Parts: sequence; C-alpha cells; structure tokens
Amino acid sequence: MSTLLEIKSSVLRQVQVCPSFRRKTEQEPASTSVDLQEPATGAWKPGDGVEFFAHMRLILKKGEGRQGLPCPEVLLRSGSPAPAEPVDSNRGLRALTQEEVEMLYEEALYTVLHRAGTMSPDQVDDEEVLLAYLQQVFGTNPEQHAEAIERVKKAKAPTYALKVSVMRAKNLLAKDPNGFSDPYCMLGILPASGTPREQSGQKEQRFSFRKGSKRSGPLPAKCIQVTEVKSSTLNPVWKEHFLFEIEDVSTDQLHLDIWDHDDDVSLAEACRKLNEVIGLKGMSRYFKQIVKSARANGTAGPTEDHTDDFLGCLNIPVRRDTIMSQRGRFGFLSYLLLLSRVLRFEHRVEEPNSSSWHGELSGPGTTILCLHGAQSNLSPLQLAVLHWQVSSRHHQTRTLDYGYLLGLLEDMQAHWEEAPLLPQEQEESLADSFSAFSEFGLRLLRQLRDYFPATNSTAVYRLELLLKCLDKLQLFQPSFEICPFETELNMDIAAALKRGNREWYDRLLSAKSPRELPGPQRLAGLVELADVIYEDLQACYGIYASLFHGILKVDFFTLTFRQLERLVAEEAWVLTEELSPKMTLQVASGLFELYLTLADIQHFWSYIPGRDSRSLALAGIHTPFLPAVKLWLQVLRDQSKWRLQGAVDVDTLEPVDASSRHSSSAATASLCFSHIQELWVRLAWPDPAQAQGLGTQLSQDLCEAVLFYTELLRKKVDAQPGAAGEAVSEPLCVVLNNVELVRRASGQALRGLAWPEGALGLEGVLPRPLLSCIQALEEDLHREAHTVTAHLTSKMVADIRKYVQHISLSPDSIQNDEAVAPLMKYLDEKLALLNASLVKENLSRVLEALWELLLQAILQALGANSDVSADFYGRFHFTLEALVSFFHAEGQGLPLESLRDGSYKRLEEELRLHKCSTRECIEQFYLDKLKQRSLEQNRFGRLSVRCHYEAAEQRLAVEVLHAADLLPLDANGLSDPFVIVELGPPHLFPLVRSQRTQVKARTLHPVFDELFHFSVPAEACRHRGACVLFTVMDHDWLSTNDFAGEAALSLGSVSGIARPQVGAGSRAGQPITLHLRRPRAQVRSALRMLEGRTNKEAQEFVKKLKELEKCMEADP
Repeated sequence: MSTLLEIKSSVLRQVQVCPSFRRKTEQEPASTSVDLQEPATGAWKPGDGVEFFAHMRLILKKGEGRQGLPCPEVLLRSGSPAPAEPVDSNRGLRALTQEEVEMLYEEALYTVLHRAGTMSPDQVDDEEVLLAYLQQVFGTNPEQHAEAIERVKKAKAPTYALKVSVMRAKNLLAKDPNGFSDPYCMLGILPASGTPREQSGQKEQRFSFRKGSKRSGPLPAKCIQVTEVKSSTLNPVWKEHFLFEIEDVSTDQLHLDIWDHDDDVSLAEACRKLNEVIGLKGMSRYFKQIVKSARANGTAGPTEDHTDDFLGCLNIPVRRDTIMSQRGRFGFLSYLLLLSRVLRFEHRVEEPNSSSWHGELSGPGTTILCLHGAQSNLSPLQLAVLHWQVSSRHHQTRTLDYGYLLGLLEDMQAHWEEAPLLPQEQEESLADSFSAFSEFGLRLLRQLRDYFPATNSTAVYRLELLLKCLDKLQLFQPSFEICPFETELNMDIAAALKRGNREWYDRLLSAKSPRELPGPQRLAGLVELADVIYEDLQACYGIYASLFHGILKVDFFTLTFRQLERLVAEEAWVLTEELSPKMTLQVASGLFELYLTLADIQHFWSYIPGRDSRSLALAGIHTPFLPAVKLWLQVLRDQSKWRLQGAVDVDTLEPVDASSRHSSSAATASLCFSHIQELWVRLAWPDPAQAQGLGTQLSQDLCEAVLFYTELLRKKVDAQPGAAGEAVSEPLCVVLNNVELVRRASGQALRGLAWPEGALGLEGVLPRPLLSCIQALEEDLHREAHTVTAHLTSKMVADIRKYVQHISLSPDSIQNDEAVAPLMKYLDEKLALLNASLVKENLSRVLEALWELLLQAILQALGANSDVSADFYGRFHFTLEALVSFFHAEGQGLPLESLRDGSYKRLEEELRLHKCSTRECIEQFYLDKLKQRSLEQNRFGRLSVRCHYEAAEQRLAVEVLHAADLLPLDANGLSDPFVIVELGPPHLFPLVRSQRTQVKARTLHPVFDELFHFSVPAEACRHRGACVLFTVMDHDWLSTNDFAGEAALSLGSVSGIARPQVGAGSRAGQPITLHLRRPRAQVRSALRMLEGRTNKEAQEFVKKLKELEKCMEADP
C-alpha cells in the first residue's frame, strides 16, 4: 500500500509538455537524430523520412519569426560600424592652382601676423604655433614658409575697424515723471590723444560726450554714432550694429553714453545730422553745438528744462576684450577656401575611412578661422553658411558624421533671420550646396539596404541623422529666391525610394532566379527571393517606416510593400502557369514552400490595423498552388509512415532518459505530429471549401499514421522474447507509455487542424468531420491501450489466482490479515515496479485491470466452494475491503466510485447473499427484478396492465389490457403471444397458482383485456419483495414456447394496498405501462446462490426457474 501513496502527478510532465518538442534545441534521441542542414529538395523517395522532416523543420523554423509584427529590438542585431558610403573626390570644391594656393597661404599668414584683440581661453595666442600650423596645412618647406612670411610683413598694414553691437540694457534710472525713461545710446571711439589720464589719489574722472576731455578738447564728431530712442522703458532692447575705424589698437577705447531723450531736438538728432556737415570747420562748429546742448553730469539749470538727461557711461579698451576686423577686404571666398583646406588637413590625420568624425578642429585651426572670419567682417549667418558649404562638400569626398552636418544646419537656422542680407552670389552658392547634398542623399536612399542595413544599429542611426538633415533642407526652401529643388523634396525622396526598390529587386531576381533559366530551376531561387523580400518588409516596417514617416512624413512601408508585393506576385503567377503542366514531386515541394512565403507576405499586410489584404496583387494567389499542395500532402502522408517505421525499427523500447518513461520512437512520432499541425497552421488555406477538403484528408492521414505506429509497436513487442518469470514487462510498460504519449500528441495535433467553415462556422468549435475523426481515434487508442494493459496484466493472473486460493484454503484458526498478507505483499511489490515504469494515466489503467482480475479471481473462488462456513465468506469480505483500501490509497489511487462499481457490486452481493437464508435469497431475487430497469425501453415491447386490491373480498385483481411492439419470434415475422401472471415470492403466496391469458395469434400488438383474481391477504402483499410478475411468451404448436420478455410490478404500490381503495367493487386505478425486459446478471446472482443450496425449498425454486429458462432464447 505504501507504493500507491507515493504516486505523484509529476509523472505526467513528459506527456504534458509534448507541444514543446519542436522547440528543443537538442537533436532527436538515440540514432534518430539528424543533421539540421538543409537537405536537397529533389523528389522525395521512399526511405526513413528523416530528410523530409528535416526539411520541414527548416520550413517551420522559418515561419516562427513571421507571426505578428516585428519588434525593432529583434531586428537590430549588430552594433558594428556602418558600411562605408560612396565618396567621390570630384564632388568636393574645385582644386586650386598653385598660384591660388600661394595667395591663400599668404592670406592666412597675413591673418595671423596682423591679428588684433584678445584670444578666448580655448584659442591659441602663440604666433609661432599658429604659423607652424599653417605650414603643416599648406605643406610648405621652411624656406618657402620664411619667404612667404617676409612678403606678408612687407605688405601694407591693414586698417582696423571695430564692430559693435548694442543689444540691450537693464534697470536704468527713471528720469521721466511717469517713472520711466526714453533711453538711447551714444557711442564712439576715444583716440589715444583723448584718453584721460588717471590722477593718483583722486577719484577717477569719467569722460562724457557732452563735455569731452579737459586736456584734449572735443572728441572728433566722425567717431560718434547713436542708437534709436526706446520710449517709456527702463529695460530697452536695441540690437543695433555699428562699425568704427581704429587708429591705435593698443590705446583706443570704445566709449558709450546712455541718455534719456527729453526735448524735440536733442543730442541724438544733432548727431544724426553729422553726415550733412561738410568740411573740417563745419564739423568742429557742429560738435561745439552738441557739447553746448549737453548738461554736466545730468544736472540742469533753470534755462535747460528741455535738454536730455544723462543716465550713465562705459569705457571699453579695444585691445582688452575685442576682436578686430580689417576694413575693405572681401573675405567670404578666402574663408571658404581656407576652411576647406583646414578641414581636409584635420580629417586627414584622423583614422582612415572613419565616418564618425564630428568636425572637431584643433586649437590652432579654430583660432585661425576665428581670426579670419572676424577680420573679414563675416556675419554669424555667413560663417554658418560657409561651414555648411565646405563640410557638406567635404562629406561627399570623405564621410563625416551626420550629427555634425545636422548641427551646422541648425546653427544656420538659428541665424536665418539675416538671410535677406546675404548677397545673391552667396545665396546661389548655398542653394547649389543644398542641391548637391540632396542629390547625394537621394543616391544613398536609392541604395538604402546597402548603406543603412536594418540589422546594424549604427547604420540605422546614421540614416536617422541623414533624414533629419534632408528635412532641415526643406525649411530653408521658402527663403530662397532661386529654389534649390525642382520639386518638393518629399516627392524626390519617394521617387528615389521607388527607384531603389526596383533596382534592388531586379538585382535580387537576376542573382537568384534569372528569367532565362527553365521553370523548375528558377523555382528554388524564387523561394529564396520571396524569403528575402519578406525579411526586407519586416525591416521596412520595424525600422525604416517610423524614421521616414516621423521625420519626412513619407509612408515608406506602404510604398515599398505595394511595389515589392506586386513584383513578386507577377513573378509567381507567371511561374505557376509555366509549371502547372509539369507537376512533379520536386516541383510540388518547391511550389508548396513558395506559397507559404507568399501567404506570409499577404498575412503581414493583414497584421497592420486598418489594412485589407483583398486589395493586394497576391489576393487569390492560392488558386494555382492547390494542385501542388494536394500532391505535397500526399507525400507528407507517405513520409510520415516511413519516418515512423524507421523510428520503431531503431527503438530499443527503453526510456530515452531517467526523467522520461517513453522510448525514442514516441518522441519522434510526437514531433512528427506536432510538425504536421504547425505546418497546417502556417498553410492557413484561405478558401473555406478547399480548406475543408485539405483538412479532412490531412486529419485522416494523421489518424492512419497514429494507428500505423501503434501497430508497429505491438508487432515489435510481440516479437521480443519475454524474460522467464517476469511478471511486469518493462517493454510492455514502455509501449503503454508510448501509446499514451502519442494519444495526447495526436489529439492536440488534430485539434490544431481546424479549418474555417465560412460565415456559419462558430469560432472555437471544431468542424464536425474533424471532431468525428478525433473521437474515432480516441476510441481506437483507448482500445489499443486496453489491449496492451490486458497483455501486461495477463502475466500476473496465475499469481493472483494462487494468492486468492491461498486465502480460500487458509484454515479458520488464522487471522484474516495473516491470510491476506501474502496477496498484499505481492501487489505492493508489483505495483512499485509499475509505478516506476508507467505514467499516471497508464498506472490507473493497470490498476483498474488488476482490480477486475482480483474481483474475478475472488468470484471464481466463491463459486468453487459450496457448503462452507460463514467465516469463509467473512474472510473474503475482509479481503475485499482491504483491497479497496489498498487500491484507493487515501485518494492517490483509484477513486472509490470506480472501485465499488461493476464486478464489485456483484461480488459484494454474493458475499451478502451467502450470509442470508434461502427465503431471503428468494426475496432478493424478486427485489432485483423490481430494481431492474430496461436500458432499451422499446427493444422487447410494452405491456399495459391495471391492478387493484379488493379489501372486502381480500383478493388482488390483475387486468392484462394489451401489449405493443413485441419481438417477432416466428418465421413469419410475427408472434403468438400470451401472458403468464404469477405472484412472488412463492413462500409469501404458497397457495396461489399462476394464471395465463389466451393466445393471440400472429400479432405483435395483442389486445387481451382479461381480468384475473388472486385471493391473498393484504398483509402478504405489503411484504418486502412482494410483486406481480408478468411473463410474455410466444406460443409454438410443435416446439417449446419462446420467452419474449418479462416485467414486475411491486404490490406495495398497488391501489388498495398502498392506500385505501375508493369506490369498492369497481375497477380502480389507472393503466400501468410496463417495459418488457430479460433478466440480467444482477438478477441471476441470487439464482446462482440458490443453486448452491441443498435444501428442498431452494432446489424447488431453482427447478421452476430453470424450466422457464428453457423457453428463453438468446437476444435476437
């Protein structure tokens, strides 16, 4: 009993996880393992099926990644450097002549030698370093370098100018009654001769335009400029720019006054009229007028009510914080050429073929360019334009990082408000750079898959930056008088993508499936082409689509899908028409695989919300593939059987490992069935009527393969010699486990073969043909399992009978548990072996079979012993209860309901009857008849009667009315029925004789209408088991009457006995319809018990019943 208590449900694990066999990475067990390399796809020939299913596994594996929409995280698998982009040295700026190079070199040297102002911390202020850097950039030798410097030093010195931008002021003094001021700025240059000297020990004296310098006199009027007046504000914003000539860079200062405008003609208006003054004398006179109109330090006398108020001043030494520019030099072109030279030099020293350079220049390079830009008086927009033009051109000759180019465009966008100030030739130059870059970008997009593969995260990021650069170009388009693009850039991009798609497809088609080859040779290449297109569409949706739509609002996926889907559909239609008349196994296999990929492409479109696949060129593509699919499924049927045959041939009928209880062939069979089911799911045939035909045939083929496998197993185990004295056969246990595993795997595979049944089909409900197929296979496998179980338990029959006989022969002197102990020990040992060898379902089957064997053995032992003591039956009753407890195992074994059903009830009844007296046995016989119910109510016919008890006469009235649908027991197809009416049990009615109706000739629906009276006391009728027994017989004139059926009516339910009769003397009660039946085993058990009794009453009762049985025939 301890064995069954240890049974756990975990023994089912290897059965429950059978769907995952396909996903196991290890090969099939034992010698059934095969190489997963793709086999040849030629015509499949008879063999072991290994090559065929290996190819099918590759097809299934290919479809695993095609369920649903792709995730970018799955597609981006590589972070390696992006593929090199095409570069062309001819796409850069034109090469300079030697003379132009020398002029540019001297220009750069001139910039360094005549630099002015103070460098910022990140710039280089060492002249020697800057000159050495230029020597490296231009590649000159020391002699050439020294000569160039000498020529530059002898050249005319530059004229310096200071560019001043007055931006804003904050928190000025309020000079007007309204609490605000009307500020404006007056600014100019204080020459070295006009600079006030500091006086030691005294407060610093500030210069003001209104009073000038005490020693030097008035400031020259040409050095004074003024801003606009900003009304009613303490925080004015001007954003005005001025240019001043500088005589002495070292000592000149920039001076700025802020005034509050008060009168109609103020100092500001006076300064604006300076340009109208002609001649030195006139200018001096006018300046004196300006000085006269100013107040000292903002204090006013009574006569100065309408002069401007002084708000403050500021002195800025030119040398300290400023950068100078050289007047009169056109530096736009020279800066462009110098920047191009520096960029090529700086990029040259980087790693070759590097595409990640961000344009970071060295300190000397940055300093020289900054000096040159300032000295050339280039605006921030011009500098941004120059950097973009040079870098975008340089990018086409040596790849740069697109993030750097995008930053240049953003810098240019930040200063684009100054675009109207650009000269026309600079605007045209910028437009040309935009056109060249967009043309370069469109060329890259045409070869998108080569330069920006979807699996390379680095390349995809470069593509994103490139698209952002192209998007930025569109922002500048409305500002150009000369449009750099002939059409909208979005339209050009879409056209480039379409052209690139077609070029890519044509290259792919030429490489994999050239049209000049014969159809069968092109087929394999077209399968590869379709696979590549599907993978490309995955990349388009998962990677490219979001970039193009999010940045440029271009629907790249729809554009690409429509184009490629149409192209591959046209190719497939043409090829199927060519191959249909030449259908062979090889062609069918290739067409089948091609259709799967085409269907995957069609389904991919359906996965996207709002997309309808009916509008595709692939819609209806399944029609020409139907003959090939049918032929391929026939091949699948044959290959499945060959695969199963080969697996069983090499099977040793031993568990594949310690955790499994089935052998290698069961694993192979389950894997095959799983592959078939998954292949059907991938096929997903769209036409419901055709799908029903294909699915029905495939399900029947799968059922045949399952039964073929179980038959092979049975033959193999029958051919193996059994070990002598072995009661539990391990091969039989393995076979039983194999059958259970295959039952589960095939059931799951069949349920996965459901097909669409059109508009009337219910979702989740299996089609009726498939359901019938599943039910039939389930029944066949249960019978097969029952057969193997019977074979397994048959080896234990002799031992069980021996131990049961030991119990029956045990003397009354020993205890019951001692008599039963050998049997229990034997069962415990054998069930321990079975528990270790069988899965839970099979263990339950074996337990049920053993339970039935034990019950039958005990019944035989009881039948072989008569006239024994009551202790004999008591011992077997103890044995029966001990076995119930053993097999139930506290809920871990068989359920009590199944243990106490069937033969158990019969055995328990016999044991109980053996303890009863003869009359109790006879009463039980009649009780069993009353309890008996007809399983087929119309099989033996019906009899209508009416009964009541007449208390006054103390008699029972029984009226036989009619019968219907009796069995035809004569050769003419009819019967000659009559009814025998008797009361039982006999000991309750010893003086009552049976009565019978008249014979009704040649009818199956006789009408009797006969009344019979039985003089019996009411008390006897109320006794347990008292009944009226109706026996219908067929009268034969020349032979023994035939038994047609019987029915019993309990007297306890008759009117007048169960309750007082109403209206005495009349026929009371309603007619009762009784269904005729024939005695079953449970009724005959009491009869067999009486047969073993030797007393007269029992013998007479048995004799009477046997006379009746002579009239009974077997059921027709």
